[in-house]
Amino acid sequence: MIPDSNRRHTPRSYILLAGGLLVAGLVIGLGLSAGLDLQRASSAAKASLGATTSSAAMPESPFVSVVDRALPAVVFIDVRKKVGTRSDDPQEELFRRFFDGNPQQRQQQRVPSSGSGFIVDREGHVLTNNHVVRDADDITVTLNDRRTFKATVVGTDPETDVAVIKIEGGNLPVLPLGDSDKLRVGDWAIAIGNPLGMLRGSVTVGIISARGRSNLNIFGGTPAFQDFIQTDASINFGNSGGPLCNSAGEAIGINTAVNSSGQGIGFAIPINLAKHIADQLVAHGSVTRAWLGVRLAEVTPEIAEGFNLPNPEGVLISDVLRDQPAERAGLRRNDVIVEYDGQHVVDLQKFRLRVADTPVGRTVPVEVLRDGKRMRFEVKLSNRDAEVAANSTPSRAPDTVAPAAGLTVRSLTQAERTELGIQGGVLITAVEPGSPADDSDLQPETVVEEVSGKAVDTPQTFARAVREAKERGKPAVLLVRRGEFTEFVPVRLKD
Repeated sequence: MIPDSNRRHTPRSYILLAGGLLVAGLVIGLGLSAGLDLQRASSAAKASLGATTSSAAMPESPFVSVVDRALPAVVFIDVRKKVGTRSDDPQEELFRRFFDGNPQQRQQQRVPSSGSGFIVDREGHVLTNNHVVRDADDITVTLNDRRTFKATVVGTDPETDVAVIKIEGGNLPVLPLGDSDKLRVGDWAIAIGNPLGMLRGSVTVGIISARGRSNLNIFGGTPAFQDFIQTDASINFGNSGGPLCNSAGEAIGINTAVNSSGQGIGFAIPINLAKHIADQLVAHGSVTRAWLGVRLAEVTPEIAEGFNLPNPEGVLISDVLRDQPAERAGLRRNDVIVEYDGQHVVDLQKFRLRVADTPVGRTVPVEVLRDGKRMRFEVKLSNRDAEVAANSTPSRAPDTVAPAAGLTVRSLTQAERTELGIQGGVLITAVEPGSPADDSDLQPETVVEEVSGKAVDTPQTFARAVREAKERGKPAVLLVRRGEFTEFVPVRLKD
């Protein structure tokens, strides 16, 4: 019988084959592992990697130092006011929604109001807005370190919306004041305050969007003197009175108003103006202002063309009040003030601020354009009487002017002239609907005293003055009287 050699060697062959495959697999596996660097990191390596990652320094925000410097001096102001007549306070508006049906109940209630402020000296004087503390019965000031004080009102100035209150305490933080005259559009702006009366110590950041904003209708009370800083740093109700800071941590403004119909449009009182007012309030409890005794209007391009002015610059005198500094110095209606105290005049609001800030009793040089000639006058300024000044608010020229047409006028009676205190003028009796005169907002029962600087007292002189303006190809500038006030209305005539 022949032996079966395959059967005899099969187990050994399989063992050798399996062993060879195993060795080959190990070699290949180790090679791949080494080539692809797939080895696991050791515990020591892991610890070293973690230490390296966590030790890297995070860059600090540039605003951290600003907040560290400013926030301790920013205060929350809690005010309680009696509820009386209607006001523009937004929190009182909420209260009215509940109690308008019961006037007696309203009269007996006190409603809370809140705002912000900031401490400006070690004596505890706090800058804020007039509309924050106006009509206050009780004022409580809370610092960022949670200390609470009762405050007294040092003085308020509604015409700039600046107020100073005072607290008594030791070791009070103080916010340094910057120079708002050095601001540039695009500079950083940091608003700090207590928006909505509950989010205390809130910080928002933006830029200076514009300077010299005026003619704004401010919710809560419109100040007569306006030179606002515009910023897109978020400002909300409750921020009023808080500081607007620069990147050095200095106060450059008092946050005052927000445009509720837009986003990123807030306004602040320049700190230089606020400090000037605050110094007077601390020293005297009130503000003294000088004045010329004139009513003024902006010089628009249309008015400049109508008066043959070389440029639309300066401010135009629309009326000179009797027995006031301007009249005593020889200034007249239709004079264009182009220089005041050696400085060029380009803006109505800034001019009014400059006059108001001039010391009372000082004599200042004033240069005007009159009939194309430059003339110089010396005007001794008097104290601005609040009652008289209230009737001297400068009128503002219309923003847009339509061609004049469709007007019917008549002469004034002697009784009408006596009642108005004027020597001449004609009365508009009819305005054709849809006509250019109608578009120019000229209304019946409006008195026209002059056309392009020439007095008119009859329909004939009025018509002739309008015709002469048309022949020159110039707008006819109508000086109209609305109640106690005069206003220039430039009217571009039809061809």
